[in-house]
Amino acid sequence: MMQYRSFLSVFYFLFLVFIAHSSNAALPYSVNGQTLPSLAPMLKKATPAVVNISTHTFIRAQENPLLQDPFFRYFFGLPKSNQSPTKKRKNQSLGSGVIIDAKKGYVITNNHVIDKADEITVTLRDGRSFTAELLGTDPETDIALLKIPNKKLTDIPLADSSRLEVGDFVVAIGNPFGLGQTVTSGIVSALGRTGLGIEGYEDFIQTDASINPGNSGGALVNLAGELIGINTAILAPNGGNVGIGFAIPSNMADKIIHHLSRYGKVQRGNLGVSVQDLTPDLAAAFNMVGKQGAVILKVEPNSAADKAGLRTSDVIIAVNGESVKNSSDVRTHIGLLRVGDKISVTVVRKGRIRTFNTKISQAQLVLGESISPYLEGLSLNDSPEGVHISTVRQKSYTGRIGFKQGDVIIGLNRRVVRDIKELKMIMSRYRPPYALRVSRNNEVLSVWLK
Repeated sequence: MMQYRSFLSVFYFLFLVFIAHSSNAALPYSVNGQTLPSLAPMLKKATPAVVNISTHTFIRAQENPLLQDPFFRYFFGLPKSNQSPTKKRKNQSLGSGVIIDAKKGYVITNNHVIDKADEITVTLRDGRSFTAELLGTDPETDIALLKIPNKKLTDIPLADSSRLEVGDFVVAIGNPFGLGQTVTSGIVSALGRTGLGIEGYEDFIQTDASINPGNSGGALVNLAGELIGINTAILAPNGGNVGIGFAIPSNMADKIIHHLSRYGKVQRGNLGVSVQDLTPDLAAAFNMVGKQGAVILKVEPNSAADKAGLRTSDVIIAVNGESVKNSSDVRTHIGLLRVGDKISVTVVRKGRIRTFNTKISQAQLVLGESISPYLEGLSLNDSPEGVHISTVRQKSYTGRIGFKQGDVIIGLNRRVVRDIKELKMIMSRYRPPYALRVSRNNEVLSVWLK
């Protein structure tokens, strides 16, 4: 028994030494002449790039509407008009961010950290503070890009997140609540997490490294101190950390940053297909050996997909050479492309693998709020089935009540809806509540707007 315990002790020690050497970290400590591994050398290089972000939003104070009524003011002997200045209240939010380009002063964070802010302040680890310029945001991936003066900044190099594997060691770094930096460690628990309903486009890294609310926008790094993800959310059913955190992969963030730095937004295009997950039953029907992919349900006439030659019942198995597991993967790959970008779509058709090349076309999108306040948060376009929901802003009213990307509005108050023009016309004739009929994965759902 003693020999077994001795063997475990030696194995554990060698394992730790292996981790330290694999991360190229120095071994600054020793006990009885034996060196012990530490993350400290790596963190000394990485932590100066993780910043605190505070935001201020000015809100006009709400006054009693009776004070604006001339009769009320006359009855109570008040002046004819309210000349008192409008009061403003200042709210503050605290989160984290990461310097990704020291020369340009670029700082990346979550969109929800700076959403609707009038002032954004970035505070470095050394105590210096700068007023940040907002270069652009993408609510659908929850990414925002800021710019600060490039005065003696330290950035974090981006790693290739596609090379991550489940079980890799990771470190989460944040700068929350003005308390100073916090560091937690763990492993990659899962990759490619989708369908969580957190953002419009999802491809999350799941980790058990503790990610607290104030750490949103902070860095998830590997043992070499390279950025592999932007900490975004936690699963906390009881309000506390349960070891399930999510980060946006660095490869996805890098693509979005490229758009935001040049254009201030992501001008997403349209391929022109409606897809659903490849189920085992469908795989058997198509005589497919593999059981991953997305089945094309509809191809929009005159769309990029239609012109390229894609057809209904084709099974998409790869986009731009990268394998796709399900319909969410397809939407995410397409959602990271701009109008005019080239795209190759690999499909299985009648047992044969074929690849089609085309370019992302302009999507004729209409914002839901331009039709009705009850559709706020939706981006809509016409489709052969009805009104297709292209994107859903998750923290909007429609996102909270359960609308999902890919839903198709086919009816309103017992009337058929064929296109956006018809939807707008019907909503203008009726008063809320509205009863919408929505098609989702060949099922029809009823959604009440009230």
